[in-house]
Amino acid sequence: MTLEKTFRPDEVEKRQYEAWEKSGAFAGQTTSNKVPYTVMMPPPNVTGSLHMGHALNMTLQDVLIRHERMKGRDALWQPGTDHAGIATQMVVERQLAQQGVKRTDLGREKFVEKVWEWKAESGGMITRQLRRLGASPDWAKERFTMDEGLNKAVRKAFVDLYRAGLIYRDKRLVNWDPKLHTAISDLEVVQKQEKGKLWHLKYPVEGQPERYLIVATTRPETMLGDTAVAVHPEDERYKDLVGKKVVLPLVGRPIPVVADEYADPETGSGAVKITPAHDFNDFEVGKRHALEMINIFDRDAKLNENVPAKYQGLSREAARKIVLEDLEALGLVERIDEHPMTKPYGDRSDVVIEPWLTDQWYCDAKTLAQPAIKAVEEGRTVFVPRNWENTYFEWMRNIQPWCISRQLWWGHQIPAWYAEDGKVFVAYTEEEAQAEADKHYGAPTKLVRDSDVLDTWFSSGQWPYSTLGWPDKTPELARYYPGDVLVTGFDIIFFWVARMMMMGLHFMGDVPFKTVYIHALVRDEHGQKMSKSKGNVIDPLDLIDKYGADALRFTLVAQAGQGRDIKMSEQRVEGYRNFATKLWNAARFCEMNGCVAVPDFDPKSARQNLNRWIIGRLVKARQAVDLALEGYRFDTSAAALYQFAWGEFCDWHLEFAKPVFLGEDEAAKAETRAVTAWVLGQLLHLMHPLMPFITEELWAQVGPKGSGALMTAHWPELAPDLIDAKADADLDWVIRLIGEVRALRTEMNVAPGAQVNFVIKDAGTETKDRVAQYGDLIRRLARAEQIDIISGEPPKGAAQIVLDEATVFLPLAGIIDIAKERARLTKELDKAKSEAERIEKKLANPQFVSRADPTVIEEQRTKLAEFEQAKAKFAQALERLAGV
Repeated sequence: MTLEKTFRPDEVEKRQYEAWEKSGAFAGQTTSNKVPYTVMMPPPNVTGSLHMGHALNMTLQDVLIRHERMKGRDALWQPGTDHAGIATQMVVERQLAQQGVKRTDLGREKFVEKVWEWKAESGGMITRQLRRLGASPDWAKERFTMDEGLNKAVRKAFVDLYRAGLIYRDKRLVNWDPKLHTAISDLEVVQKQEKGKLWHLKYPVEGQPERYLIVATTRPETMLGDTAVAVHPEDERYKDLVGKKVVLPLVGRPIPVVADEYADPETGSGAVKITPAHDFNDFEVGKRHALEMINIFDRDAKLNENVPAKYQGLSREAARKIVLEDLEALGLVERIDEHPMTKPYGDRSDVVIEPWLTDQWYCDAKTLAQPAIKAVEEGRTVFVPRNWENTYFEWMRNIQPWCISRQLWWGHQIPAWYAEDGKVFVAYTEEEAQAEADKHYGAPTKLVRDSDVLDTWFSSGQWPYSTLGWPDKTPELARYYPGDVLVTGFDIIFFWVARMMMMGLHFMGDVPFKTVYIHALVRDEHGQKMSKSKGNVIDPLDLIDKYGADALRFTLVAQAGQGRDIKMSEQRVEGYRNFATKLWNAARFCEMNGCVAVPDFDPKSARQNLNRWIIGRLVKARQAVDLALEGYRFDTSAAALYQFAWGEFCDWHLEFAKPVFLGEDEAAKAETRAVTAWVLGQLLHLMHPLMPFITEELWAQVGPKGSGALMTAHWPELAPDLIDAKADADLDWVIRLIGEVRALRTEMNVAPGAQVNFVIKDAGTETKDRVAQYGDLIRRLARAEQIDIISGEPPKGAAQIVLDEATVFLPLAGIIDIAKERARLTKELDKAKSEAERIEKKLANPQFVSRADPTVIEEQRTKLAEFEQAKAKFAQALERLAGV
């Protein structure tokens, strides 16, 4: 079968993927005696669609899983989706709203039925898109965080933690969304920079007429709930007031002045109002000083019955206006300052979040965190890059109680039932709770189930073992836990990685994964974070449509350097599409020149130096790829493959092989054809984890007949003794010589078709032998009719190259206009110097550096480096012309 002229990803990808999935090649082999390798897929939201962050995350996992699968491991990549409580509920509520229906019209049971209907119809979009990317998880084992098996796991975890005293009810502050009417996690809060004001208010000191304590606040409406004013213990201005009281304006309630280090003498007046029920810092101060906690807002963030009647029912904005007017009328506003501030918004509701004191379910994260901290300290779980361990420790060592309840209908309903007197019964089932209650009261008792659901992170925190069948003792659980690596973003170290560590160690007695690889962000080509508001979002599916999945995957992997954000641009993807095209054309060249795979080919049989050289280079490429992937240096693996495929196999080996294919030495021709076909096949193996579609398509046509799918083929096992040191050194010298000559010709503007003979002076024995052996190749590829070796004076009017012990001279007089070329190079050098100096001045200007966007500064530094490089290049070219 002859290869098509061009590679058509749109035709190949769907066909190859369906064949892979149908063959069962993605499946873990639970009963095999292979060494298991487990990767847990971070479950994307069931509402989600593929964005560039997903594309990076999933590509890196797929590279690892394909690599280990080919190396003979029993590779399980466990897939699934998250029920995404708020996000999914909002999607369905919006759909119902279009029909004029509210969820409250339906009631909980009917509404949840509607959500399940939506999930059945539309919830699989993200997994279909992952298939387009080429992801190869064990789809037959796909799980959903609310499927029956995970429901069972979540119920057991909640009940067991409750019975161990690690889950409890408490009244604490939460991030309250007044629009969605639920507590939300910190991850769902977006901090926005806004212009604000700092009001300096006068609180009368009790018993001291005409003396006031000035407090500064950005939220004057919350003063109605103040229960203290705090000053720093060492602030001399207020030492005499500590322990005394001030009178809360508009309310008339005396409140204490407390000494607390939270008050900063350098900020505002140095005295700060304490509203424990509506500020997280104030809440902690309130606990330290046993202050009253007065909740002044209802669930809509409107003022409630705990404030004077005049203000009840007002929104926060309206209350602020009237409170300030009333304070002004009383002469209690000392001054107002402009004050930049950050405000918390709900990421889905886009309303200002209110810290709100409410009864919620909490998990004792501090107790659960201790073994999880120890596991990382002892190296049982390692973060890559290691610096993320500091982030993990910082959060885990200062962890707060974890609010695990949400006021939603979609999610895991909390397995707790209340009797009429408020006593709670927590049990695996309603029947069990009823039996406990009846026994407790000695009579049949009416119970009402808690209406809250669990935080999504509570169920996804159990993902590494619940997906494998826990709490049942399944063969999968015994075989695949703990996992080998978790690939995730830094933004969910707290929310997900930490939860899995705590839960895994508590319920399984072991860490959930041995390595946590933290990848960077994907930004736009200027280094800006992608956002709809900026209009710079790049859709991975658009890039797949245009350039193919392989090109996108290779682009992402090639830039996935540790600790470095990825700058994504369409031009980069186009560049790697050209790389795929180069690979395809190389396979066509091999086919046209009779390079047919020889079954059971033995590379040790090669005798030609050219062939021994490319075999050795292949061995080095495989070593580099293995080393890079084992160290999670994805970009290094891509660079090694690119260099070998394009820089050595295509650019040099195939060029070196052309005269052999056209020559009359049949033995050399047969060997070179066999080696070229074999090396191409091995290269496809090495490339497969990164570019699975094109490599599978080519392997089907250039691999030995009956060799089966590439994705289940064995990873190349290439012995180090296949590297021939002499062949490697010889061909390396030839390549450097030709490369230097080509570069010099380009620098000097020598016409591409012009033949330029050259002279080699002071050549040693090895150089002379190489010229004798490879002279024909050098002359053909360097466009020279003649190579002379001399020991006397070099020719006049020649540019020169130093190569090891010898100097190579290219006589250019008569081929180029020397004076004109010198003038051109001087002009280019002056221009590069001028541009470099201009940018250096800009970067040395403190005002520019302090005010400019970091991405602009980075762009200027990149440009400076480019001009410095250009300066060196033009200076070298002029130096070469010095003797001409």
